Amino acid sequence: MGISKTDFMRGMQCVKMLWLDKHKPNLKVIPPVVQKRLDAGNDFGDRAMAMFGDYEEMTVYRPGTTIPDTKAMVEKTKEHLAFGTPVICEAAFVNYNNYCAADILRKTETGYDFYEVKNSPGVYDQFIKDAGFQYYIMARCNVKIDRIYIVTHGTDEDNPFVLNDVTNDAKGYYNWINDHIWALNRMQKERNEINVEPGIQCTQPYECWSYEYCHKERE
Repeated sequence: MGISKTDFMRGMQCVKMLWLDKHKPNLKVIPPVVQKRLDAGNDFGDRAMAMFGDYEEMTVYRPGTTIPDTKAMVEKTKEHLAFGTPVICEAAFVNYNNYCAADILRKTETGYDFYEVKNSPGVYDQFIKDAGFQYYIMARCNVKIDRIYIVTHGTDEDNPFVLNDVTNDAKGYYNWINDHIWALNRMQKERNEINVEPGIQCTQPYECWSYEYCHKERE
């Protein structure tokens, strides 16, 4: 049981949030407005795959399901990296069971540029941490990442992809991520429920999908 990008971001917002995700997933309630936003983000991400022309997508599903087969995706990614595929989408990497799938990798003379796609008009710190986590995993997998970009949603719908270079800030989170990823790994394996008092972390930067559970405990 490793840590994914989503696990890390949720665990850093609130460790109990991550513990509940792992041990009591039935408590998760995604409001319709949030699901709509997630679906729109997925649609924008799908459109962004072709922003540099032809690409190879690494997504592989377990037979008869829509559940990603992460092992197969990692192996497929290795093959395309070795081949030198110019644009790789959903490139999958695993290091000590910690996992990420990078939205877009575009080949350069010395490695790859990495593009993290966000259906948002601007760049926020959580996006940079998100990209930093993926850089951490890829770097530990010996993948040379040159520049890192957050792709945001611009106003021109014919060409809505705005590139924001966050290389220095995203790479700068490497040690911070290393300091926390192993603690989150240990914490999520705890048998007893983590006790955290409700507070600002329940809604910032995102509302927890187990919000009602934690607040009912206080009633």
